[in-house]
Amino acid sequence: MAIHRRRFLISAAAASAPWACRREPVPAQAHAPLLPATQPPAPPRAPLHVEALARFVDPLPIPPVKKPDGTRPDPFDARRQIPFYRVSMREARVHVHRDVPATSFWTYDGSMPGPTFETRTGQPLLVEWRNDLPARHFLPIDHTLCGAGRDRPDVRAIVHVHGAKVPPESDGYPEHWYVPGQSKTLHYPNAQGAATLWYHDHAMGIERLNQYAGLLGLFLVRDSVEDALPLPRGPHEIPLILCDRMFYADGSLSYPVSDIADAPWIMEFTSEAVLVNGRLFPHVDVEPRRYRLRVVNAANARFFYLSLSNGQTFHQIGTDQGLLPAPVPVQRITLAPAERADLIVDFSGAAGARVVLQSQSFELLQFRVAARATGGPSPPLPRVLRPVPRPLERAAVRTRTLTLDEYEDPRTRQMLMLLDRKRWHDPVTENPELGSVEIWSLVNTTEDSHPIHLHLVRFQILDRQAFDTDTLQFKGTMHLMGPRLPPEAYEAGWKDTVRAEPGFITRILIRFDGFVGRYVWHCHVLEHAANEMMRPFEVVPRRA
Repeated sequence: MAIHRRRFLISAAAASAPWACRREPVPAQAHAPLLPATQPPAPPRAPLHVEALARFVDPLPIPPVKKPDGTRPDPFDARRQIPFYRVSMREARVHVHRDVPATSFWTYDGSMPGPTFETRTGQPLLVEWRNDLPARHFLPIDHTLCGAGRDRPDVRAIVHVHGAKVPPESDGYPEHWYVPGQSKTLHYPNAQGAATLWYHDHAMGIERLNQYAGLLGLFLVRDSVEDALPLPRGPHEIPLILCDRMFYADGSLSYPVSDIADAPWIMEFTSEAVLVNGRLFPHVDVEPRRYRLRVVNAANARFFYLSLSNGQTFHQIGTDQGLLPAPVPVQRITLAPAERADLIVDFSGAAGARVVLQSQSFELLQFRVAARATGGPSPPLPRVLRPVPRPLERAAVRTRTLTLDEYEDPRTRQMLMLLDRKRWHDPVTENPELGSVEIWSLVNTTEDSHPIHLHLVRFQILDRQAFDTDTLQFKGTMHLMGPRLPPEAYEAGWKDTVRAEPGFITRILIRFDGFVGRYVWHCHVLEHAANEMMRPFEVVPRRA
């Protein structure tokens, strides 16, 4: 189905509505240079030409595994002690390539990505996240965005462990930020199955900048089901955290801005400079045997389309929230921002070769396959991984139809991204009961694919069905086109982030387990989330 580029204007009445967090008007003179006529503009800084860099000259760094700093009483059971960690958010200089000067990143514990947490199901832990960042931000804050007004401090942070089932006070709610010199201790019960989770900043209005600055890392949960499977372990399990950045020739980070001086927000950020574990074009030595790759898309907006340069088939064994029912053979997978993939790659047929992980025309990482393997043979690929019950629609007590919308303000020509035509500070309208099952039908009226993430919960994709966007937008009626399409085989597991494709209704089935309280759902294109494509939802106690 052809998708035509199009933006919809906000009506005059809507533009003047008393929303609590609408974008502040930008003065007309903001389109003109703000420097006095006698002051010449600063000379442009030279960009880094990534295409000219030598490929595969740096080894792939592996983020360090975080070690506990002792124990503390469990907030939910003071009779037992649980692991306690301290993590410092601080500026650090990191080399992204042999031929590029060191880059100043904002990091967790001085590394980019931050240290990896390894924990187990049912083993809770506490983390004190300390904000030791500089007092001034080095990236362009748009003070017209919701939650980023000039009355807020430039530098503030709050950590969200993406995919974690946690009490609301430990979830990293966007308005629970704190400033340099302060810290928060958050509790992670880990009452969930083995999965590839990750952590990143979630501060209201500047998450896109803080995460871009480097505030992200891996959080692995393991369990006995995974332990019992013959999966590659130890040096044969490799984390791969992917994100794109833009650099100046001196190694410093660059982030583009709009042509409106006082409203620098842009709709999306993508770059040809793709970091793998914080390096450009790294290489890693492997043996001709099976490897497990734990892949995270930590980009602001870039989708990755992963394949191997030799065209070989590999297997996906897990997605966001854990293992699939069985391995799925694939030659290419799509990863939207925040999605994860648990992959098995067998290099036994590529002994002595060089194999490149690529995303379309982008080269990401080179595997240097040894001529022969050491030790015993690889364990066989399991035929069955773990049970994943099929979703039952009849279990749902409610179906919610929620639109994904883009508008253009006729006064300022600025874009606005909304969920169900509501802004952040509009009243909460999604109030599922604890333990209930709901179907959320995500109706994407835009031309973009939006990765929609729900905090707290895991869910399964039911199906996707095309509809006529013109009929809906201009006549207000839904005209369905074609049958409901089941999810791809590699999506048929537990998810916490789903690609809502343009011109499709994407239905997901969710059980609201865990805790009562306020959480959020949002688009994980970070520039979209910063411009109102984020909404709270509240899990309420079950009615008697």
